Amino acid sequence: MNTTVLRIVLDTNILIAIIGRKSPFRWIFDQIIAGELILCVSNEILLEYQEILAIKTNQEVADNLSHFLAIHPFVMKTEIFYQFHLISEDEDDNKFVDCAIAANAVCLVSNDKHFKVLKTIKFPKVNLLTLPEFVQEFKN
Repeated sequence: MNTTVLRIVLDTNILIAIIGRKSPFRWIFDQIIAGELILCVSNEILLEYQEILAIKTNQEVADNLSHFLAIHPFVMKTEIFYQFHLISEDEDDNKFVDCAIAANAVCLVSNDKHFKVLKTIKFPKVNLLTLPEFVQEFKN
């Protein structure tokens, strides 16, 4: 895997915002498909993606995207060996933080207010960006 390609972690709300063909943020998903970005995921994240997509869309879309993410060469499966518990307001969000740390991701993208605490934590440092911030920083 090319290490110069940016590794990112996407909260579920961001994944949902970028996959639609008519989404103004579709270019992010297209960059993952093209290998210009590497999406870092853990098994827990993949399960959440599938669960929420099944609710927001339908089971077929959820299954197709889950299968795609499981086999795509620019989706990096990340093993989580340590849980940092940096987010206390919603412990379930920590799976994204731990993945970002374990994968050495350039950023974690989320619009969820629970993640804002990451801006105050010096170690381990997780670069949190909202979707608009990510667009501003990385759109070509």
